[in-house]
Amino acid sequence: MSEKQAHKRVIQGRVVSKAGNKSVVILVERKVVHAKYRKIVKRFKKYTIHDENHETKIGDVVSAIECKPISKTKAFRFKEIITAGVEL
Repeated sequence: MSEKQAHKRVIQGRVVSKAGNKSVVILVERKVVHAKYRKIVKRFKKYTIHDENHETKIGDVVSAIECKPISKTKAFRFKEIITAGVEL
């Protein structure tokens, strides 16, 4: 009886704002090939992640891991800081 653990997505992005208590918004950039023109284009998406211990600040590059939904918009939690940024 081996229990399989579900694959959890890990995303990486830059913190763009603090969204209330224990929440931060990160901007994730990915590069895709345009269907018609075959050119590499950037696509952006914002995710709200759960930061339990208030470790992040605006400008940090962080990684987040998928978890069960914490609220209506939060389904990722903070994992680690990759690069420290400068908060203005």
